[in-house]
Amino acid sequence: MHTVAVEWVPALDRLPKDSDCVLGAITGRYPDGHEDPGSRTGEQFWLVLPMYFHSRHVDEETGALFHDCFVDSDRVVRLPYGGATPEQITHWAELPVLPGTTERQILGDDVSSALRTALS
Repeated sequence: MHTVAVEWVPALDRLPKDSDCVLGAITGRYPDGHEDPGSRTGEQFWLVLPMYFHSRHVDEETGALFHDCFVDSDRVVRLPYGGATPEQITHWAELPVLPGTTERQILGDDVSSALRTALS
C-alpha cells in the first residue's frame, strides 16, 4: 500500500482552475433540528469532500449566480472561507493520480492496459 501526501492550498491564497475536481476542506455547522430548517446552530464541523471548482456557476434551484465557488455532487454551493454560504471552503487539494500512473483520469481503450499495469 502506498501513502499519498496531500498538499492543502488555503482557499484565500489561491483557487483551482475552472472545472477542476478537487478535495475541499469544508467548515460549517449542522442544522440543529429544533429550529428553523435553514438555521445552522448545531455542532460545528470541518470535513473533506470531493467537489468541482467553478469560476461561474448558476444555482439550478434559485437561479443565483456564484463566482469562484466549489460545488459538490449534491449541487451544494460553497464559497471560500469568509464567503456568504453557510458552509465554506478553508482549503483545497488536487486529487491524487491513479495507481501506477501520472494521470487523474483515463478514458476509453487506455483503461484496460492501465488497470493491468496497476494490478500486476
